[in-house]
Amino acid sequence: MYQELKDLPEDRQIEQIARALVAVKSVNGTSGEVAIADKLEEIIRSYPYFTAHPDHVWTQLLKHDALGRKSVFALLESPQPTDRTVIYHGHMDTVGIEDFGALEPHALDPDYLRAYFSNYDKDSDVQQDAASGDWLFGRGMLDMKSGDAVHLGNLLHYVRHPEELSGNLLVMFNPVEENDHEGIMEATNELIRLKEEKHLNYLLAINGDFVSPLYKGDPTRYVYTGSAGKLLGCFYIRGRETHVGETLAGIDPTLIASKINEALNDRMDRAEKIDNEVILPPSCLYFRDRKDFYNVQTAGAAYLYFNYFLYERTPKEVLDQLKGVAEQACADLKEFLSHQYSAFAKNCGLKGNAPDWSAEVMTYGEFTDTLTASGIDVAKITEDTVRKHPDRDFRQTSYRIIEALEAAAGDKRPKVIIFFAPPYCPHNYLRDGVAAERHCDRLVDRILKKAEEKTGEPFAKKRFFPYLADSSYLAMSESDKETDDIISNFPGWGRTYSIPLKQIHQLNIPVLDMGVYGKRAHTWMERLYKPYSYGVLPGLIREMTEAVLSDEKNGVTD
Repeated sequence: MYQELKDLPEDRQIEQIARALVAVKSVNGTSGEVAIADKLEEIIRSYPYFTAHPDHVWTQLLKHDALGRKSVFALLESPQPTDRTVIYHGHMDTVGIEDFGALEPHALDPDYLRAYFSNYDKDSDVQQDAASGDWLFGRGMLDMKSGDAVHLGNLLHYVRHPEELSGNLLVMFNPVEENDHEGIMEATNELIRLKEEKHLNYLLAINGDFVSPLYKGDPTRYVYTGSAGKLLGCFYIRGRETHVGETLAGIDPTLIASKINEALNDRMDRAEKIDNEVILPPSCLYFRDRKDFYNVQTAGAAYLYFNYFLYERTPKEVLDQLKGVAEQACADLKEFLSHQYSAFAKNCGLKGNAPDWSAEVMTYGEFTDTLTASGIDVAKITEDTVRKHPDRDFRQTSYRIIEALEAAAGDKRPKVIIFFAPPYCPHNYLRDGVAAERHCDRLVDRILKKAEEKTGEPFAKKRFFPYLADSSYLAMSESDKETDDIISNFPGWGRTYSIPLKQIHQLNIPVLDMGVYGKRAHTWMERLYKPYSYGVLPGLIREMTEAVLSDEKNGVTD
């Protein structure tokens, strides 16, 4: 592709690369992820440096992956030997295209979509953007193939101007970002191998994942100096099933689940309190009872789980909040059913003792500690359950493990068990107490101030990238004790799922998100703003790269 690019101005180079990448359908979980990896490798190998050094481009296959998905790496070494290295990274997969509806055949055609939206009078914002000619449409154009294209454009810039690069540049593209982040997690081993074999010192990792306006009319270009983490906070709710003719004698788990959902879902009073940051509340991602078919018996169990963003809060604090909410929900339900039963008994003229509507609340760790103390082999039951359900969704396997443990204990008491399930994304941010990270943070301030003066555009630095990103797996702020709180409450950890905690701690690379700018990612109106993304951003990333690499004290001077 180099021959098509070499005579174009930089912004046109990047646009052409972005169009070529968008043209490859690479929906998460499909063979398209292999096709896009091949395309990325093909583009890089066309660059003169990599034609001369073909061993500096390589791929890493995901282990045990039926599709044969792989990460793509390219190392541009400094003309002067040095260990100083900056990483550019991005993901290559996209979400699906079903949301385009009748336009699905054109979901990867930016020109068709621009023409369509230019005449789309049901949304004036998208119509104006399309008519301006400054925006590019299509699945993946914003999230995040234009970000990949910016990295490839900057890689080409340094191939052609090696004198500007006073260190090494490692470019990495990973699959499987849109759900379980397996690509970047496996890549941590490759990063450690390179670090040890080539004696590289990773000073900074720059992700090009997209940024968007935070409110309608927001003109600000954001740069993020860290990544929000994520935990999936889960509830297994065991009720007491009964015939509907005796409904008040039972404990309906969906009532407990409803109270928990009302107390957590989209509640800002449950979110962290950090000024001037985009802090999101818990979000309910799953709510089901355990019944498989119709009958006149109330449900015996219910499943419920929430997305929980982590910023500064510890996993233990999340667990405590979940447990407190569940305890309150059970107490409220007991009081509610007591009132309902009193009214029922008065109406019917019933006498005698009322049922007991108590439900115990415990963490998964507390539950398994009790079972272990009674002689139950938790590890064996977990292993057997995982083997019985090899292709089941990670989260559903977690529930099956709990049910198998319940059955082994003969324990059908009403209860709520709180646990974590995949995925787990660590959180990280530039820390003022670490000299190299503090230096990177101050470099960002300096570069953004200069960019505002030069472009007239408003910039802002934020600590936490507000969406989930692969950057979570290059550094982590959680301590060993905090990760232990996760693992001990995570059914099947190490069997159904795990993350490379040791490798992440070993790497601990400062991360930035300097992303392309656009609107409506993950929707059929997904679009990218060209003047900033292709015209301004590449230079900002190079300024940051050169500032970090050229530091005589290896990135620790204030």
